[in-house]
Amino acid sequence: MKKKLNKVAKDTNLFLSKFLLSQKKTDLIKSMRYGLLPGGKKIRSKLIVDVGKIFNIEYKKLIYLSAAVECIHAYSLIHDDLPCMDNDNLRRGKLSTHKKFGESTAILAGNSLLTIAFEILSHKNFNVNEKVKIDLINLISKTSGHSGIAGGQYSDLNFEHRKMPLKKIIEMQIKKTGKLFSFCCMAPVIIFKKKKYLNSFEKLGLDIGLLFQISDDLIDYKGSSKKAGKKTKKDIKKGKATLISLLGYKNTIKYNENIKKNIFKKISKFGKRANDLEDTVSFILNRTK
Repeated sequence: MKKKLNKVAKDTNLFLSKFLLSQKKTDLIKSMRYGLLPGGKKIRSKLIVDVGKIFNIEYKKLIYLSAAVECIHAYSLIHDDLPCMDNDNLRRGKLSTHKKFGESTAILAGNSLLTIAFEILSHKNFNVNEKVKIDLINLISKTSGHSGIAGGQYSDLNFEHRKMPLKKIIEMQIKKTGKLFSFCCMAPVIIFKKKKYLNSFEKLGLDIGLLFQISDDLIDYKGSSKKAGKKTKKDIKKGKATLISLLGYKNTIKYNENIKKNIFKKISKFGKRANDLEDTVSFILNRTK
């Protein structure tokens, strides 16, 4: 698993590095590169490759998708770390972008990475037809905005120091994290052009995203800052609405295990083609950072 994850990370980083070098040099490129490269496990990229394997999608096309997703993810992290948001000074084992370059530069770098994702998906060398490109850009736009990441972040902040019901917490975490994972599962299907699979892979991605977010919350609760590469034990201090705050640590672990079982049930019908996807899901559940 680790070897395959590292390969996807290396290939995605190489693509992104070359893509940024091809851009017109501006004062923001340095901060964009800092927030985007080289850190991060690239689990979302690995998920794209895993689903692409099920449908036998060309690897190069999957790396285009991965690069776009990592730009969206990096933009969301840069903004998430800002003092007006979660106010985190450490990300991926180094200073957050706003601590390195200043708040205004970080905001603009994040905004620029968001738009780079659209450039990648609309690029002439991305060898899919125009209808597929439009569908992908439409979906990633919805994923990133008020009905996805931005809306989830709003709820996350709005729910602080409030006792929220399970349904509201799940809805918030699905928007904040699940929607981008859902894109990762749907995008290869869009390239495959089989609409009958879209709904099931949308739901699969939401489940995997929820599994990831809950696992992240568990790491924050019990993990070490050194291993995680970011501050831990901050959710309690900030009064974050998490499943741990509602159900307790042990019950949250059980809840997450049930999500994993449900995911495995959904992908079992694809047999050996889904082996890598199963490995990635297990990695998400058992990770320590």
